[in-house]
Parts: sequence; structure tokens; C-alpha cells
Amino acid sequence: MRVLGIETTCDETAAAVVERRGDGSGAILSNEIKSQIEDHVAFGGVVPEIAARAHVEVLDTLIGRALAGAGVPLRRIDAIAVSAGPGLIGGVLVGLTAAKALALVTGKPLIAVNHLEAHALTPRLTDGIGFPYLLLLVSGGHTQLVAVEGVGQYRRLGTTIDDALGEAFDKVAKMLGLPYPGGPQVEAAAEKGDPERFEFPRPLAGRAQPDFSLSGLKTAVRQQAEAIAPLSASDKADLCASFQAAVVDMLDDRVRAGLRVFRASFGAPTALVVAGGVAANRTIRRALNRLALDQGVRLIAPPPALCTDNGAMVAWAGLERLALGLVDGLAAPARARWPLDAEAAPALGAGRLGAKA
Repeated sequence: MRVLGIETTCDETAAAVVERRGDGSGAILSNEIKSQIEDHVAFGGVVPEIAARAHVEVLDTLIGRALAGAGVPLRRIDAIAVSAGPGLIGGVLVGLTAAKALALVTGKPLIAVNHLEAHALTPRLTDGIGFPYLLLLVSGGHTQLVAVEGVGQYRRLGTTIDDALGEAFDKVAKMLGLPYPGGPQVEAAAEKGDPERFEFPRPLAGRAQPDFSLSGLKTAVRQQAEAIAPLSASDKADLCASFQAAVVDMLDDRVRAGLRVFRASFGAPTALVVAGGVAANRTIRRALNRLALDQGVRLIAPPPALCTDNGAMVAWAGLERLALGLVDGLAAPARARWPLDAEAAPALGAGRLGAKA
């Protein structure tokens, strides 16, 4: 089976064709991505209206390139998969409308994919792992520990109670005057800095419930920066290094707590998986690898290009759902918020805010 995947939830426009073989393994036949960094750099962050317009301008071209690169005409595609949320609603609508139009004119099934599920299932494409496994999802909008029991079967074990990790990286970069996008800039500066110069808090350390908190850490960085202003280049590097060291220690503590909760409920995980844009951070990946070795569990971190938003992960999630007969009609809605675990309490960083719908 071959599925066309479309991704437009934030500031990457993407389209890909992925094939699922008879043995259940997958192959990426094409994976086209157009970043919008240059469109947003002047504003220091993603502007939703600009993002939506940029998706409109390039999506049809990327779809054509993905099909041509895969050597698969549209008539030989078995289904159209698209991220239908969570994300910036204008961008989500662009991708979902295009996918519905393609499904309508071709008569192919439409699969409305949860963007978070696409991240969650990526290691089954890259490494072919079985269920259940523990997912650490870390991105600009989400920071969660999730037990992945099967396709469509997710149990949230912990989540951020305030900021998401990627958001904290971006805000630290902005307060230190580093260029957009902030996360990679903080990582690069940290490599030149002293991680022991500043002692920042390790939020929620030692708590049994594997939740996260980034707001206090971010505030501590701001207060320290204000105390030693004006900042030299070395000051900024040391602040970034000390911030990142605190993040690494916090993740180590929180993931260990998550593993304890997972083992108590599900037994041994097949793997510890890290996914989402922040999973591309090399220091975090190394720290998680050390943790996994210590805990006797396999760490799976997809290639950086498959950690950030892309069409291949959407196509693969579509293939996983298509294999189970899980398809959607043309009435599938666009969703700004869409939690993986619909039964979990509403929370920041979980795909939905406020009361349950």
C-alpha cells in the first residue's frame, strides 16, 4: 500500500509518499519539505496568518514533487493522509482542504491523522518496533510522556503543567537576543558555554507523577540575565549551557519517573522513544541514551529530519490506520487541539486546553 501524506500544522509545508510492504515494514519513497523560517524570522516567531498563506502558495507544488519523486502517479496512491490537528488552525485547514479535494476527485480514502500520533508512530517506520513503548514527545507545543499501546491506543502518563520544552527554548533564546528559530540557537550557544556557571532549578525533581514544569526554569534564566546585564557573548553562552544542563537533568528525572509508572502498569517497554522537534537536540539525545543504557531499555530517536514536522510521518500514520480499516469521511474536522489520550484530564501541552468538548 502507498499513501500520500500532507503536513501543514505549523511552519513546515510537507508532502511525502510512503509504502507499507507485505511484512508490515515501511519505505519512504519521497519526502518533500519547505520550511518557512525566512517568512517568520523578522517577527521572532511563527505568525499564523503568514504561515497559512505560505502553505497555500507551495502545497500543490510539493504534492506534485512528492508524487514525481516517488515515481507513483496519483491514481496508484491507495489513500490520502493529512494532519488534521492539533496545530495552527489556518494551516491545518489548508492541508485538510487540499487532502479532501484530492480524495474527492480520485475516490481514494481520506485519513485524518492526529499530528501527535504521527510523531508517536514514527519509530515503527524507522525501526519497526512493537507495542507497547514509552514515548517522550517534546516539541514547541507539547511535552508529554505517553504509553503507546497500539494504533489509536494512547495513555498519557505525564505532561507539562505550564510551558512546553520547545517553547521554553524559544523564549530563552528571545530573552537573550538570539536569532529565530531559538531552539537550535540555544543549543549552539550552549556548546561554547560553561554549564556549571549558573545554578538553575530542576523543576518537579523527585516527584512520583511524571509531569513537567518549565515556567520556573525560564523565569530563573530571565532573572539571572537581568542581574548580570549587559550580557557579553560568553555570558549568553554560559546562560544557555546552564539552562540546557538543567533541562537535561529534569528530563532524566522525569523520564525515570515515567519508566517506573509505565512498568507498573504495562510491564517492560519495547523501547523508550523520543520524538518531536526538540528530539533533534544532540545533547538531549546523548543524555537520553545514557539513561536508556542505565535503565536497560532501548532508546529510539528517529533521524532529526523525521523529528521535526514532515509528510512521511503523516503518510506512515495513515498507512498504519489504513491497514486496520480506519478511514475518515470528507466531513472530518480541522482541530486546533486534539489530545492523543481523550480520557486524560485537559492540560497544557496535551493537545487541548480547557474543559472537555
